[in-house]
Parts: sequence; C-alpha cells; structure tokens
Amino acid sequence: MYLDEAARKAQVRVAPKITLTDEEQAELSQLVRSRLTSVRLSQRARIVLLAADGMKNKDIAMKLGVGRVQVARWRERYEQSRLAGIERDLPRGAPPVKVDVARLVELTTQSKPKVATHWSTRTMAAELGVSSASVSRHWRANGLKPHIVRGFKVSRDPNFVEKLEDIVGLYMSPPEHALVLCCDEKSQVQALDRTQPGLPIKKGRAATMTHDYKRNGTTTLFAALNVLDGQVIGQCQQRHTHAEWLKFLKKIDRETPKEKMLHLIADNYATHKHPSVQAWLDKHPRFVMHFTPTSASWLNMVERFFRDITTERLRRGVFTSVPELITAIDEYIAHHNTKPKPFIWTKSARDILQKVIRANSRLSSKQNAALH
Repeated sequence: MYLDEAARKAQVRVAPKITLTDEEQAELSQLVRSRLTSVRLSQRARIVLLAADGMKNKDIAMKLGVGRVQVARWRERYEQSRLAGIERDLPRGAPPVKVDVARLVELTTQSKPKVATHWSTRTMAAELGVSSASVSRHWRANGLKPHIVRGFKVSRDPNFVEKLEDIVGLYMSPPEHALVLCCDEKSQVQALDRTQPGLPIKKGRAATMTHDYKRNGTTTLFAALNVLDGQVIGQCQQRHTHAEWLKFLKKIDRETPKEKMLHLIADNYATHKHPSVQAWLDKHPRFVMHFTPTSASWLNMVERFFRDITTERLRRGVFTSVPELITAIDEYIAHHNTKPKPFIWTKSARDILQKVIRANSRLSSKQNAALH
C-alpha cells in the first residue's frame, strides 16, 4: 500500500507533456520575437516552447533565470487553456470581500451601533467585516451621511400661513414709498479674551487659539437690516428689555427719511409687544409691525447678517473689554454699510408652505409609528 501511495505522488509531480501543432509553434515563436509583446508574455511563451522541446522544469528555470514553481505554473496553464492560459495574469492576493449594500443601507438608516448615537465607517466596517474605505464608498454612492445631523424646528403657530404670506410678500413685493426693515437683537455677545496668545497662520500650519478663555462682560446688538439695499442700523446696549428696544426704535426713527413708511419685521419676543412700546408706536403711525410666526426666526433676514458678523468678526475675535467689543461691532457695521449688498429672497410663500406641510406630514407619521 505504501509503495502505491509513493508511486501516485511521484506520478503527480511529473510535469505535463507539451505537444504543439505547427500553428501553435509559429504563434509562440512570433510572441517571443515580436517587440510589441510584453516581457511577461514573451517569457511565458519561451517557457512553453522549451517545455515542448522536452526540457524539464528545473532546466527551463535555470536557463531563463526564473523560479521552478513559476515554470511549472505556466506550463500547466498552457496545457489546460493553451494560449489564453498564459495571456491572462493570475489573480493576486485574497479575493475582494463583497459588500452587502442592501444590509449596509438598512443598518445605517434603521439601526444604531451599541452605546453610540450613529454609525462611523469603522464601526460599520467591523459590523459587516469589510474595509472602512468600502463603507465610505457605498455611503457616498447612496447619499448617506450618518456623521451629519441637521437642526430643524417646525412652527406650531396657528396663524402661520397669514404671517408667512405677510412677511414673504414684503420681501418679494415691497410697498412703494416705504422701507422694510428686518429687526432683532443679538443678545449676550461676549467679550472673550484668550488665556494665552495664539500663533498666526503660516505655510503648512493653521492659526492656533486656546480652547479656554476669559469673560470680560457682554453686550446686546440691536440691528435693523434694510431689505432694499442691505444697509444696517446698529446699536449696542447693556441689556435687552423693552426700554432698550424702545431706545432702538427711536434711533431708527431718527436715521430714516421722515416721509417713508417703516415696515418692521420682528419676532415674538415679549419686549417687542410691551405696553410702553405699543403706546409709543401708536404715536408714530409710520411704524408698522409685522411679527414672524413662533419658532420661525429664519423668516427674519437680519439673522443672516448676525451669522455673518459672528463668523467674520466675533467668533475668533479677542476682546479685553466690552468697549473694545462694541468698537469692533461698530467698525464692522460701518464697513458693511460702505458697500452693502441686499440678501435676495427667492422662495415664495407657496413653496415654503408646501415644504412645511411635507415636514409636518413626516413628523406626524414618525410620531404615529413610535406610538404603535
């Protein structure tokens, strides 16, 4: 029995005999001689030709300066598939792991990882047994961004439609012989000083700033944005009660043409509707107030100006005192007013309303699903 096993193994090790037809002989010889043939294919053709001449694998390997295993591989490939067997390269490494895209999308949208609020490429890769790059690629292909969450607030104001149409109407078709002013206050603007000086930006390095800071007091910025030309009337005050709001209204009254009607857009903050403010407005009929729906401050275009001053001047600013902060705000407004640009409102009330209806519908269906 042992002799039979040894004989079988010896038979397996015998290299397959290569017999070529005249056409195959000419074909392989042409590949060896042609300058257009790749080095790899030319070498494989030489191996087959020498094998057809009856040479052993070890002798072919020695003659061509390659490994014996390599000779045996291409000899066997030619025996099995002829020319097609040596024209194709052998697959290298482990075969790529296929991603179950349907499961990937389902996990991303319908579940959360353990003790985490959202999936990352690494946690999802570990869950599916694939690479992080594969997860990232399929997320992009399917428009999934689990690392991003968008904030929202849907207004529940019962008079939402009327207020929406009123304010958007002022934006899209402002009345003649009148000014439309978007008004609001940016409260608790802090004068922050850093605990250590940062380093300036340089080639190959971003600017640096300490994460901790010193508080040196606060101020409140009252602002009125002219919808027509983008000019801003600003005033910094210590507090933001009805008294300061009334003081700001008087400033608007002084700095606008007396013959113009003034349509002021403001939110529902209690100071805007204080009895003292109402009494003053009754004595100044050219002021017409328009209030945004509750939880819809995005309808007030002055919020866009507040965003700009925050990102461009305040967020990375260093202020050692409140007067220094107020000076910086006043300088920013003055610079803004040298070349003001209005913010163009493009969405009609109908488009906004349709979007709000869709949002309410999705929220209601989500809440009903949660209850059941």
